Amino acid sequence: MAAEKPEAGDEDIASLSFEKALAELEQIVGKLEGGSVELEDSIAIYERGEKLKAHCDALLKNAEARIEKITLSSDGKPAGVEPMDAD
Repeated sequence: MAAEKPEAGDEDIASLSFEKALAELEQIVGKLEGGSVELEDSIAIYERGEKLKAHCDALLKNAEARIEKITLSSDGKPAGVEPMDAD
């Protein structure tokens, strides 16, 4: 079996915003669900989709870690922030 070469553009995944990565992932899912892609191309875009999914997951986890909860004083006015409870 031939050694797997990186697909053109894989290196750019790390620089994609969440929204752009998700949009590309949705396009890949649409192509695969459509069934009109040849087998070799299906495998290649599936692999890119997996990388996009991992990138989106990492960006979401990072965002969740940065979310803060606004605390209120006894009179109901904002008093500051504290880390969101982790579940």
